[in-house]
Amino acid sequence: MIDTPQPFLSHLVELRKRLLISAFVFVVVFAICYLYAEEIFRFLAVPLGRGMIYTGLTEAFLTYIKVAGFTAAFLCFPLLAQQVWLFIAPGLYKQERVVFLFLMVATPFLFLCGAAFAYFLVFPKAYAFFLSFEVGGSMPITLEAKVNEYLSFVMRLILAFGICFELPVILTLLARIGFVTSRGLITKWRLSIVGIFVIAALVTPPDVLSMVALAVPLIALYGISILMIKAMERKRS
Repeated sequence: MIDTPQPFLSHLVELRKRLLISAFVFVVVFAICYLYAEEIFRFLAVPLGRGMIYTGLTEAFLTYIKVAGFTAAFLCFPLLAQQVWLFIAPGLYKQERVVFLFLMVATPFLFLCGAAFAYFLVFPKAYAFFLSFEVGGSMPITLEAKVNEYLSFVMRLILAFGICFELPVILTLLARIGFVTSRGLITKWRLSIVGIFVIAALVTPPDVLSMVALAVPLIALYGISILMIKAMERKRS
């Protein structure tokens, strides 16, 4: 079967269809997540291991809204990737479709790995470090965490780790369009490691443990990316 060019209007109609499907599913999932927002927030608060407070009249309600929206976006991400694939795939060559499909599958998987890494490994260590500064005695210094601030902190770290774990996908795409090569990545590995530690220091809490916990897997993913790009270059040649 030979693909025939489609008019620009048909592409807009197709794009509108994909966006409406994604928006409809997001709204449905958001409504379901809001019903379980309290349980989801309890799950996110497990690493902290203590209760929290809120000082604004609407703070708890808005926190549940944020929890539902964040969870819905997290769960709907694979569907969005699928809709992007269905929209772009007809305009790709067979070899490009294979690469793009692989990236669509790898993107949510790597994001989930980054989020799980942050939740199960980084959060407990980071919280233990910051809670170690509490002081007892006649003039105690204790943490009274606010639900809104805690949720913002958790969301920022989960997003940061999830996006950073997309490094192989980003480098593979750049290599696909000829912006980077495996030889260039190998040559500039020292500079890349410095850049990884700088990014890790910017997106993690201000403690060395969290920074190293993000930098080490990113360095490993950098090496995996080089191997993937090498294999792609050999297949292309």
